[in-house]
Amino acid sequence: MSAFQREDGPTRGARAIVALAEIGPHNRSAEARLDEAAGLAAAIGLDVVERMAFRLRAPKAATLLGSGQVETLADAVRMEEAELVVVDAAVTPIQQRNLEEKLKAKVIDRTGLILEIFGERAATAEGRLQVELAHLDYQAGRLVRSWTHLERQRGGFGFLGGPGETQIEADRRMIRDRMAKLRRELDQVSRTRGLHRDRRRRAPWPVIALVGYTNAGKSTLFNRMTGADVMAENLLFATLDPTMRQIALPGIDKAILSDTVGFVSDLPTQLVAAFRATLEEVTTADIIVHIRDISHPDTEAQAEDVAAVLAEIMGEERAPVVEAWNKIDALDAEARSVALAEAARRDDVVPLSALTGEGVDDLRRLLSDRLRHGARVRTVRLPASDGAAIAWLHQHGEVLASEAVGETLRLDVRLTDLEWARFEAR
Repeated sequence: MSAFQREDGPTRGARAIVALAEIGPHNRSAEARLDEAAGLAAAIGLDVVERMAFRLRAPKAATLLGSGQVETLADAVRMEEAELVVVDAAVTPIQQRNLEEKLKAKVIDRTGLILEIFGERAATAEGRLQVELAHLDYQAGRLVRSWTHLERQRGGFGFLGGPGETQIEADRRMIRDRMAKLRRELDQVSRTRGLHRDRRRRAPWPVIALVGYTNAGKSTLFNRMTGADVMAENLLFATLDPTMRQIALPGIDKAILSDTVGFVSDLPTQLVAAFRATLEEVTTADIIVHIRDISHPDTEAQAEDVAAVLAEIMGEERAPVVEAWNKIDALDAEARSVALAEAARRDDVVPLSALTGEGVDDLRRLLSDRLRHGARVRTVRLPASDGAAIAWLHQHGEVLASEAVGETLRLDVRLTDLEWARFEAR
């Protein structure tokens, strides 16, 4: 990849220190946030040798951290022989450059780290396009870091700038041109995806989207329900590209199950924009299954973060949501009893273990009930020769009565509003 597209990423196996910059109130503890940041670092093979949390009254414009905190961090870098410092916060280009000078180590912030993970995980052409677009957007403001050795040569006023400024402007223009090309390609992908969605909408099959915090167990549940072999590892962002498979539910011969990228707190704005197309499968789903790791100490905060991302992507017009409380097998007896009792009080929750299969059939039944909710009897008149439509009604509805009148067949069929809309769309 050319120099103007991106900097060299962190080296796999590099010794890294994770530094949390705590600014203002947060809905989870510093320890939990450090654990997550370390998990993100581990997801691209970094060797996390130290974790440190720094409380800030206000971020410093030059270095984000205070001078004493920078010295403490620099001591840790020397002591641990760290090559990389992962700052779990948003770091400006100037702050990044200054920290690297003072720490004598490469610095990467939360956005850069997640971009690196996504860059490794993207498997489809669309995923790679989205990653590159997001990375270019992120790098555009950081170009000055690549040309610090030329800054002494700058002169004049903008349009009379020296070679350093000229090189930076040339690179910025190349980045803008490349981003414009990527957006055109993604628009084409999005249009193609839209055509496929329209085709599915006309087809008789409901779409179920799995969403959840990263590492909540979406891919494990997806594999359990479909018999597929999607990558399912104990890693943050193990799944990036959306995967769709056919499943059967009680009373529903065919439905489409979609696995999606995991959500995360403080998702970088570049990624929300770039991955909107990937998450379009969620926006057009008939029902959303929010998978929660109920054994995680921050499960409530994670659920809030998922709800916030859904609201940002979809607005208020979204499909019904049911919750799958996963990893029930990881709870001790007391916590399990409490969770089961709470789930029993709600009609939109199923406790389960995607790993062992416990409760998965209960989820299938709930999804079937929700998808068939509101079914009512409708009278349909069709040409007796329209075998495809008649077969469709028998397959997706409950045919209560049929009567042939000449060349016309009259059927009384129990169908949901969704099934009726799909039948009419045919």
